[in-house]
Amino acid sequence: MKPGAEIHLSEVEKHFIVLPITASIALQAFELPPDYPKDPVDRIIGATALIKDIPLLTADREIRKSRAVPTIW
Repeated sequence: MKPGAEIHLSEVEKHFIVLPITASIALQAFELPPDYPKDPVDRIIGATALIKDIPLLTADREIRKSRAVPTIW
């Protein structure tokens, strides 16, 4: 981890809830359809939204176009 990264992350956690990557989220990331973006981070974010039943706020057109995850935008 880069020097100071822990300080930055603790500041983020003061304003947001940081969710862990669980086994069910990791599995869901692999089960997203082929037209969902291939970026592993996008897949984890989308899978988290699905598993936690939270609509995803995103400007990413490819994620919205896939319709695999309910989105707000």
